[in-house]
Amino acid sequence: MKLSDGFDARRLRPRGPSNWRMRFAAILAALLAAFGVLLTMAGAASLLGRAPTLGALNDSTGAAVVLLVFGLFLLWAGIALWRLCRRRLRRPSDLSMAPHLMKKRD
Repeated sequence: MKLSDGFDARRLRPRGPSNWRMRFAAILAALLAAFGVLLTMAGAASLLGRAPTLGALNDSTGAAVVLLVFGLFLLWAGIALWRLCRRRLRRPSDLSMAPHLMKKRD
């Protein structure tokens, strides 16, 4: 059967919401991870006895350990948030097969 010239398949798929929020959140998550890397490096450099990179903020070993742990936490949180945003950005669209028609997975 020949399709008519006025048929447009894009009309069948509902227009989803824009995903600029997820892109913005992914950029913020990447910046958070980069800041975590910088803090981790500053804390590790202070623990190794190199010149203090943050002035009086990391003169003691306790402050250097806090910087190191806080930097690692920021790195972990940034990577987790970035992966979550990327997963939501790559989510399949709403037009898909019914679950009972797909193959059974045990």
